[in-house]
Order: sequence, then structure tokens, then C-alpha cells
Amino acid sequence: MYALLAIGFSLIFGVARIVNIAHTAFYMLAAYCFYTLLVKTGLGFVLSGLIAVGAVTLFSVLCYRLVIEPVREHEAAVLIATIALALVFQELMLFTFGGHFLGIPSTLEGAVRVLGVSIPYQRLLILVVAGIMLAAVWFVLYRTRLGLAIRATANDLEVANLMGMNVHRVAMATVALSVSLAAVAGVVVAPVFVVDPFMWLAPLVTMLAIVVLGGLGSLKGSLIGALIIGYVEAITVFAVPAGAYLKGAVALIIMVAVLLARPEGLFGVAFEEER
Repeated sequence: MYALLAIGFSLIFGVARIVNIAHTAFYMLAAYCFYTLLVKTGLGFVLSGLIAVGAVTLFSVLCYRLVIEPVREHEAAVLIATIALALVFQELMLFTFGGHFLGIPSTLEGAVRVLGVSIPYQRLLILVVAGIMLAAVWFVLYRTRLGLAIRATANDLEVANLMGMNVHRVAMATVALSVSLAAVAGVVVAPVFVVDPFMWLAPLVTMLAIVVLGGLGSLKGSLIGALIIGYVEAITVFAVPAGAYLKGAVALIIMVAVLLARPEGLFGVAFEEER
């Protein structure tokens, strides 16, 4: 889940130079959409998940065109706009569903024992889906013309524009791809955790720590950073009493330490300042 969120965030920043604070808010919207379709309307798991991911992805493109693109040239305005979007989504969910914790029944019952440890099938599903999505992102980026355009734009936005690429269309496609990863994460995680209007805040802190650790704009760094932060959080929960309440603090400590010791992260990408 962390890898999907962090790689999507890095994609948006690498291509469109957008620090999208609302990224995890779309993750929350996908969880609510999945809950509504599965629990309220009775659609099946697969159909509900596909509709939720597709609807949130299309909605993110609309938000990009109406809210972010008009102020894209101003970094502070983009940051404020994405924060405002996230808060608007939060308040809309509060108004529509209330502040209650909503549960989604497990779509897969049972568990498998691995080396004496019982692992529910529902959690294995997250691992499988995340692996499939990461492989799909790799295929799109390195085996398609769209991926070539995305990598070229991320490497040098100005040169890509001079070579005749429609950088605005590439940025829009990147937003759709990155938010679809967040939406998939929201759908597969919803049956394991609870759905509430504030569920986007904790992943936001962790995602920022992962991106800083791996290097802003580095997809490989986001994947490795997600694994490191995930294991550190797991160790914290098992080793420290009431460790679950310290996960966010541990992620923040790691982020601050990396910023002080190595601001570019493990696999930092240096972006040329746009003229």
C-alpha cells in the first residue's frame, strides 16, 4: 500500500512538478466509493472495486483540469490548492457519512500459515494486487509510448515541450495513472481497516517520509523507502508497548533525519530549475 501511494506521488512530482497533498485524499475517496457500492448497493467485490477505481481516477482528472492546472505555474498556489482539495473531500465525507468508523466485510475468508505465522487471505490479496499494479506501472513506463513520453517529460520538461510533446496532456495522463494507484490501494485496504473521513492523514505522513527517504521523484527510491518504512513500523509495533501510536512519529523522525543528513534521499533525482 505504501509503495503504491509513494510511487504515485513521485510520478506526479516527477512529471508535473506538483506536490499533491490531496493524493491520499483520493485514496480515502476510493475506499468510501468501494464501501458504498459493495455494502449499500450490493455489487460484487470485483465490480465495486473496478468502478470505484475508475470513478476516482476520472474525478482526479477533472480536479486537475479545474483546480490545479490553472495555477500550475505557481508552486505555492498548487500546494495550497491540493491542501484545500483534501480538506474539502474530508468535510464532504463527514457531511455525507458522518464521523463514524465504517467496516467492510472481508471478501476472502480464511488464512494460510507461513513458517508458523497465520496470514489472512485478505492481507495476502493486498500483496498480490500491489505486486500486479507495480508490474503494470513498470510496463507502462518502459514498454509503451505513453511511458516514454512520461519519462522524457520527467527528465526535462522544457526539452520535451520543444520536441513537440503535449506536456499538458502527458501531465494529465500521469495524474490519472498516479491516482489510480492510490485508488487501488484504498480499495484493497478498506476491508482490512476501517473507513473514516480522516483515514487519509496517517498515510500522508508515512508517504511523505517514504518519498523523502527514497528521493523525491525516484520511483525506485519510493519502492525501497516503502519497504524500509513498513518494516520499521512493524518492528515498532511489536517491540514497543502501544507501538501502534508511535508509527507516525517514527516515520516523521526518519524523514527529519534524512532531510538533515542527506536531503536528496537515497536515490535522489536532481531536477533542473525551469526557466
